[in-house]
Amino acid sequence: MRTVGSFPVGAATTLAELTRDPHPRLAELRAREPVSWLPELDGWLVTRRDLALSVMRDAATFTVDDPRFSTAQVVGPSMLSLDGEEHTRHREPFAAPFRPRAVRDGFASFIEREVDRLITALEPAGAADLRRTFAGPLAVAVVTEALGLVGTTADTVLRWYDAIVRSVSDLTAGRAAGPAGGAAYAQLRAAVEDTIASRGASSLLGSAAGRLAPPEVASNAAVLMFGGIETTEAMITNALLHLLRHPSQLALVRADADLLDGAIEESLRLEPGAAVVDRYATRDTELGPATIRQGELVTVSLAGANRDPAVFPDPDRFDVRRENARLQLAFAQGPHYCLAAHLARLEARIALQRLLERLPALRLDPDRPTAACGLVFRKPPSLHVRWEESGAGAAHPAE
Repeated sequence: MRTVGSFPVGAATTLAELTRDPHPRLAELRAREPVSWLPELDGWLVTRRDLALSVMRDAATFTVDDPRFSTAQVVGPSMLSLDGEEHTRHREPFAAPFRPRAVRDGFASFIEREVDRLITALEPAGAADLRRTFAGPLAVAVVTEALGLVGTTADTVLRWYDAIVRSVSDLTAGRAAGPAGGAAYAQLRAAVEDTIASRGASSLLGSAAGRLAPPEVASNAAVLMFGGIETTEAMITNALLHLLRHPSQLALVRADADLLDGAIEESLRLEPGAAVVDRYATRDTELGPATIRQGELVTVSLAGANRDPAVFPDPDRFDVRRENARLQLAFAQGPHYCLAAHLARLEARIALQRLLERLPALRLDPDRPTAACGLVFRKPPSLHVRWEESGAGAAHPAE
């Protein structure tokens, strides 16, 4: 049992606080206890950027390959929960379509069509929850396209995803997972096997099956689905919220489209969709001021590292012209750097560009305020916006 005397800030930190608004507490931890023991976490929390990089880049000392890793309990071993040669064996068969040129050639036109379809459907209403009706459906559609599963629709993929996420979240919180997640994964695995059988090497899954066993293809497909939906939906929603909350920054982007990439990177820095990543110490080791014992949980706060003032001056300010915003760690670092980071960036860029072009009066709904929340995955529960011109429709309330 760890004593809390050496880590008073960590001892006073609650998971509820980190779920609701973590940034003031993370700043205090980073300044006073950059590697701190949190009793509520039953593990270490790393908040300083240099130390976060040390953990993520050293898979030999800080591994994901541990039976406590919740995702692996639901979908089995995958690139997300393996290290070393096994990690490479699982990851490499999926890498080619997610390299920069392949992403542009393979996905740009599909994303553009899907974005335009979604906006066209929304446009007449003059108002919407853009998380539920735009960012989420877009992320699901792109993942469905990328996996190329036969006999499925975006709605089916979303249903599987929801069930698997619930099971993973239950396990992460120390609760028993219900049967829905396992049932959804079994259906996904059957769809993967059908795709391999019918499409062969012409599909991403079929190509991977030339190097991995079918259950291994299915577990990695589940991980790609999970990451592609959860974090991309958050990335788009958080970026919209940041821009719409800061009209002066939005005006800069509207005046100079080249600043859109900077806005996306700055949003990722301020509010990464995945706020933390977990590792487990393989041996006793020193990390900054802390002595970590073999087997202990080491959680890297990407949200904390991304606001390190040693790297990002005035770190709480949203600045679309910040020159080093791309040093943010929202996609992690080291061997587990996000495989589909280029695809996620492309989705966000096209989504925001089209929204701003087609809905010039886009603004937050003042009657339905929102904010990002979540301990592990952070995004607003909804993002209600309006884009009708001021006074539009007021003369015809019955229509």
